[in-house]
Amino acid sequence: MIVSHRWLGQFAPADAAPEALGEALSRHCVTLDAIERLDASLAPFVVAQVVEAGRHPNSDHLWVTKVDDGSGTLLDVVCGAPNVVAGCKYPFARTGTVMPNGLRIERRKIRGETSNGMLCSARELGLGEEHDGILTLETEVPPGTPLLDVLPSTDARLTLDVLPNRPDLLSHRGVAREVAAIMDTPFRARPADLTIAPQSPTEGWRQGPWAVAGTHAAVEVAAHEACPHYVAVVIRGVKVGASPEWLVGRLEGIGQRSRSNVVDATNYLVHGLGQPVHAFDLATLAGRRIVVRPTREGESLTTLDGVPRALAAGTVAICDGERPVALAGIMGGQATEVTEGTTDLLVEVARFDPRFVRRVRRAVGLSTDASYRFERGIDGGALPEMARVVGDLIVQVAGGEVVEVLEVGAPPVPQAPVRLRPSRLTRVLGMAVPEHTIRRHLEALGCALVADGEAFLVHPPSWRLDLRLEVDLIEEVGRLVGFDALPDDLRPFRPARHPDHPLHELGRAVRALLVEEGLAEIRPMPFTAEGGDGTPRVLNPLAEDEPYLRGDLLVTLAQRAAYNLSRMQGNLRLFEIGHVFRPAAGRLPHEELRVGALLQGMRRPPHFTEAAPPAFDRWDAKALAERLVRVVCPGEAVAFRQGTGDLLWEVEHPGRGVIGRVVRLALDRPAWAGEPFAVELTLGDISSADVAPPGAHAHAPPPPAPLGRRVQFAPLPVTPAAEFDLALVVPDGLPASHVEAVLRQAGGDLLERLTLFDEFRGGALPAGHRSLAWRLTFRHPERTLRDKEIEGRRARLVQVLSQELGITVRAS
Repeated sequence: MIVSHRWLGQFAPADAAPEALGEALSRHCVTLDAIERLDASLAPFVVAQVVEAGRHPNSDHLWVTKVDDGSGTLLDVVCGAPNVVAGCKYPFARTGTVMPNGLRIERRKIRGETSNGMLCSARELGLGEEHDGILTLETEVPPGTPLLDVLPSTDARLTLDVLPNRPDLLSHRGVAREVAAIMDTPFRARPADLTIAPQSPTEGWRQGPWAVAGTHAAVEVAAHEACPHYVAVVIRGVKVGASPEWLVGRLEGIGQRSRSNVVDATNYLVHGLGQPVHAFDLATLAGRRIVVRPTREGESLTTLDGVPRALAAGTVAICDGERPVALAGIMGGQATEVTEGTTDLLVEVARFDPRFVRRVRRAVGLSTDASYRFERGIDGGALPEMARVVGDLIVQVAGGEVVEVLEVGAPPVPQAPVRLRPSRLTRVLGMAVPEHTIRRHLEALGCALVADGEAFLVHPPSWRLDLRLEVDLIEEVGRLVGFDALPDDLRPFRPARHPDHPLHELGRAVRALLVEEGLAEIRPMPFTAEGGDGTPRVLNPLAEDEPYLRGDLLVTLAQRAAYNLSRMQGNLRLFEIGHVFRPAAGRLPHEELRVGALLQGMRRPPHFTEAAPPAFDRWDAKALAERLVRVVCPGEAVAFRQGTGDLLWEVEHPGRGVIGRVVRLALDRPAWAGEPFAVELTLGDISSADVAPPGAHAHAPPPPAPLGRRVQFAPLPVTPAAEFDLALVVPDGLPASHVEAVLRQAGGDLLERLTLFDEFRGGALPAGHRSLAWRLTFRHPERTLRDKEIEGRRARLVQVLSQELGITVRAS
């Protein structure tokens, strides 16, 4: 939301500078993203005094002056203005200054005389249209003073990050109401720009339940849910033309372009008071009639942007007696727009259901200032007031007369009062707030308070749709008091008796492991652009180009890898702990928490001792998966089953089946990039049960916490270890993990370490076989092992391997 500092003053006059105002809003109300001073282009200019002024020797209309710009040296400046007078002060642009129109001031000769800068007119500074003479400054400041210090402040734009729960801040009046409450200044509901006297309801104000006919027009609403309240203001005798200067300035202050007095008046209502309105040329409405109804088969509408739009049958639109003339709550139609020849208007002031506007806006692919506000909710109780204001404003800027007001439907039912207990407020905020302060702050926001014993019954205003609970009111008091004013002392507290969810604890342990391994975490949104039979589609996606929930984490990891490769970054160590989804018939999607990791590029950074470090390979990915398995499934017999193609291994749990995989990631990579390998492992299921009724729950109890990584401490060994290597001839189809399992079982309790350190193929080995070499370390905790014991264990291992797996020791 962009607001004008000057425009805010029409509702809440305050002496605060834009920076101070923005700081106050950020501390108490809404985040300030930026401040743009509209006079920032004048920052390089200074105040200068003309010390001498004489005729140019080679011109009858130029002057040669000596100018004091505060630098300590008098500058020769050639000037063509007839009003230059010695002793007066003027705006001055030094050499090198860039003018508001983009011209750069350079030192140059003009008819033989050197000019070092320029004395400026109001037009050259963008402060007016006067160009015949230099702008004379009536000031006592010394030469060299920045020009901005002596000029009256122009406007400033404040960019506010308004959250969806505060649609009342999508207008200058809404922001000004907050400014008045924060700074304790008067608030004016009717802007000071409206100089015409407020008009009382005329005899032409007619009301009806869902249809009403007047002398000049008729209104009917057939779609009650989509449009629960509609007011039409009929104005005759207007003269469409240029807007007055003050109205043009209001719109330019927020970056809007002036179009005509009538259109500018409707835009003033949108940005000034937060009420979208639309003006129709009454003469172009068939039957001078407005009908809010569902469209019929084959109907279409060319909107104000000149785009023909086919309307699906059943889409609620604003129609006249024959055809659609506007997209309700979004944009008007070209056939009924206001032109220079328009003399009679029908101005629409309506309330549309946010869900309906959102659905139509998405269907036609068109977003406007009006739809943005309707989708978030407008002040439904202010329509009669807005009808009077828009009538007054158009009459003020375009003439004419309000001859009729037609109203159908009704305002929304007021919100139920909320009970606020000062004692509860004290407990939540941690400090006592006097009752008169509570009343003052809430009344400043528009609430009405009634004492109810030791509590207040608070009636929220119609524009605050978010004040529904006691804690909402407590938050309002807290932010107006100032969160920085709340006490920050540490008080005794009792830790919660409920531990964190096991999946949260498991995710934390997995994250710690991967960070220790040097991987960087990514936290993307769980949406994808493409879907299939196994990918659920979101009914209301955050972005139209990513409407599907992902089915695995590898999709996101591949996107991140492609993003980095496109920026010449090929050494990647990324991981994510995130959610994946699978469709479930007639229910919410099945949701799982998984961990995914990506390895690509060099295994370690280059060093002068190793100019070309080795690249990550499949075994690095498998080793990472094994370490993850030891955290996720500690002490359980999880097996790695060799896959085919890009699927390198499947991770199989004895009770849960396949819980993960190690893959070669399919990626369109440049020739210089290494192969990407990825690991994905399921941490657990997340319940997607329906929400239970109040006071009950429909969720299963959390699964028991996993055993976790047990840390066992042991004394340092005091006896020497005995090692030997064992090179075995193993068939290609026999996994090394099977051989390792037999070695561990046969090695007994003295086997301290078992390491696979070599693989060899070719040579004298038989076809279809490979050589795998293990290093075995034995140690007795109390004495030194004898050579005979080591030889016996070696012979025992060879015998067991031959009997159980049919493999032999490699001879050479």
